[in-house]
Amino acid sequence: MEVLKTILLIIFILVSIALTVIILFQEGKSAGLGSLSGQNFDSYWSRNKSHSREGMLVRITTVLVILFFILAAVLNSGPLQ
Repeated sequence: MEVLKTILLIIFILVSIALTVIILFQEGKSAGLGSLSGQNFDSYWSRNKSHSREGMLVRITTVLVILFFILAAVLNSGPLQ
């Protein structure tokens, strides 16, 4: 059991580092003053953002966050300790 806990801890650390790097690669989500006045600029770029590099980073972030929480719960559970 100690070997499994060590392997999961190493994976947890790698996921944490990867999550930090991926989050730092993402652009800011601020819409500026246009969001305060209700202006919505629906451009080609904003409509097709899911097919871009930014969309890929969002999907990778989602997967890593889910993996992070699952690993945190497993490492914190009683049987592995």
